[in-house]
This record gives sequence, structure tokens and C-alpha cells, in this order.
Amino acid sequence: MKYADGQEVRLGDRVKLGQDHGGVVTRFIDASDNYLKKGVMVEFPTYGLIHYEEPEPDLQLIERARPGR
Repeated sequence: MKYADGQEVRLGDRVKLGQDHGGVVTRFIDASDNYLKKGVMVEFPTYGLIHYEEPEPDLQLIERARPGR
């Protein structure tokens, strides 16, 4: 999965959506999941947990996850 700017989404990335700059990519989902078939989960302080099959254009990478975090 990629952000609108073409960069790969990675676990632990910090992202923003609208005015919420505190999102974190918390989980990747694949076909082995029983309910959700694909995508990522992003936890936002304002919006809560959001599932994306494809990221919306307003979802922007702020900072890459640091290795070992």
C-alpha cells in the first residue's frame, strides 16, 4: 500500500489526516484475517482507529517509523 505521494506505508509511520497530526500505522491486514481482507489500521487521537483498504488522498506521512521502535 502507498501514500498518495507514492511512498510505501510502513508499520509505525506517523501520519496526519486533516487537523489530526498524531496518527500511527498500527497494523497491516492481509487475506488471512477473518473479517478484514486487506489494508492497514491507523490509530488517531481525534478520530480513533480507522481501517484503510486504500489510503485516502488526505492521509499524509509525517515521519517514518524508527527501526527498533
